Amino acid sequence: MIHSIGLFWRHDQVNWGAGSQAGALLGVPAHNTTAEPIDFRRQMGIYVLYSDYRPIYVGQAGSGNAKLFARLKRHMSDDLSERWDRFSWFGLRRVLNSGELSKVNQSSHPAIATVLDHIEAILIHSIEPPL
Repeated sequence: MIHSIGLFWRHDQVNWGAGSQAGALLGVPAHNTTAEPIDFRRQMGIYVLYSDYRPIYVGQAGSGNAKLFARLKRHMSDDLSERWDRFSWFGLRRVLNSGELSKVNQSSHPAIATVLDHIEAILIHSIEPPL
């Protein structure tokens, strides 16, 4: 179910965009660090915010219109904005050979919202974040 992950990315090294610039959430495969960067901005899944590697928040991205980048960017200006410095994410969309993210196919899987609710609950109960 989880097809791609990003672990302990620093928020100050992300291009969050400004004005008409959209920003990007770029990463490369762990097994091929010289590969062309993949933009995970539209990834769907679960994410964890950390303060100095201590988990403080678990959230989900993709059950509505807000994909991973939008959810993370929102936390740059909400009540958590000064409380986190890193994040990890666990994505449901595969990376295709073209470097693009796969399409969402709900016909052969449970509804995305159900899957996200279950994964989020598991992480909340296993990590026990304070927020």
